[in-house]
Amino acid sequence: MLPRVTGSGASGVDLSDVLLAVERAAPVDALEAVTRSIGSHLEASWVSFLVADMSGRALVRLSHVPLGAVLDARQQDQDVAVVLPFDGGPQEQALRGQRVLVQAAGDVFVVRAPVTQRGEVIGLLEIALPAPPPDATVQAVARAAHTLAFVIIANRRHTDLFEWGQRTTAFTLAAEIQRRLLPASFTCEADSFTLAGWLEPAANIGGDTFDYSLARDELHLSITDAVGHGVQSALTATLCVGSLRNTRRGGGTLLEQAEAANLALLDHAPGGFTFATGMIGRLALRTGILSVVNAGHPTPLLIRDTAAQQVPLPANRPFGVLRHRPYREAQIALQPGDRLVLVTDGMLERGAADLDLPMRLQHLSGLHPREVVRVLGDLVLEVAGPTLSDDACLLVLDWYGGHGTTRHTAAGADLHRSSTPAPAAA
Repeated sequence: MLPRVTGSGASGVDLSDVLLAVERAAPVDALEAVTRSIGSHLEASWVSFLVADMSGRALVRLSHVPLGAVLDARQQDQDVAVVLPFDGGPQEQALRGQRVLVQAAGDVFVVRAPVTQRGEVIGLLEIALPAPPPDATVQAVARAAHTLAFVIIANRRHTDLFEWGQRTTAFTLAAEIQRRLLPASFTCEADSFTLAGWLEPAANIGGDTFDYSLARDELHLSITDAVGHGVQSALTATLCVGSLRNTRRGGGTLLEQAEAANLALLDHAPGGFTFATGMIGRLALRTGILSVVNAGHPTPLLIRDTAAQQVPLPANRPFGVLRHRPYREAQIALQPGDRLVLVTDGMLERGAADLDLPMRLQHLSGLHPREVVRVLGDLVLEVAGPTLSDDACLLVLDWYGGHGTTRHTAAGADLHRSSTPAPAAA
């Protein structure tokens, strides 16, 4: 039985009614169905949802309008997408701080609640109410926004609408292939850790990827960099990531994953020869011991007590090079409060060499990993952009310890880990 959430309306928000309305609607209408239901229960003047843009630097308002309407926005059939770049205002503040904000706007009071699931920012719910909302109503909106996150996650499997809305720039074929290799969520909050990844693609895709999967007592993660650019690089990345996932899902060890990826590139290389560097790891969530195999990849950075240092690891050959040489595994013992950062060479070489990544990471030590990767993405574009010559990819892992006991949340994000106030890009 779903809980009933009291609000400003006479009947509150009944989540059973909300989900029933969603199930009766077509996937493309699910968003409108849930916002209409929430607005009706809360006696709202209007309700709006803004989806997070793929760039991480804007929100996109999705609307449904009659055919033939002329609008200053991207339009597909009867759907329009209006991009609202972040400007430091209340919308961005609500997302960065992961807190519900209330603002008087004319004759209404606008409640803005982040739509988030396990730390992954999906968008923002805005509800205009005719009177100042009591705390119970604010909590009702927060829970409604959390419900909306699950509605979107469930329905975007059946339609391109949400992804179309998030794309403010056209994708090349290589970019489309690369996008499918990334995890569905770029952020994951759990009891003992928080993880966030990011990719700033080059003008001609460079084949960088990151991946992770959470088991009961282990976290699997990887970051890879395929040689070359364009479709060939994307195909190499597909072989590499596909092999790593297939072996991992079959219960293979790190060494078995590495060897399988190596053979996949040797046996099926597009064009006859290709290779990829990579780092694959398995974190024991109860102990903080991270087992890793480094296949010719840049070494990770460890931030401990705000000091950044490189972690020396045994050198292994890249995937796709030499058939009969074994890989070696190493271990990193994480302590509560540690931050581990994995990057591809696009964060370190060419124009990005001016970034001084260790120094920047020390200054960003107080931010949520979701904010760290966003800020570093902005910085690499600032020093090496606006068009990158190589992909820049990174994965940030915060380790807290206390597996199974430390996560505290009521609406999709742990506020003890959020970034406040909203950070600037430089």
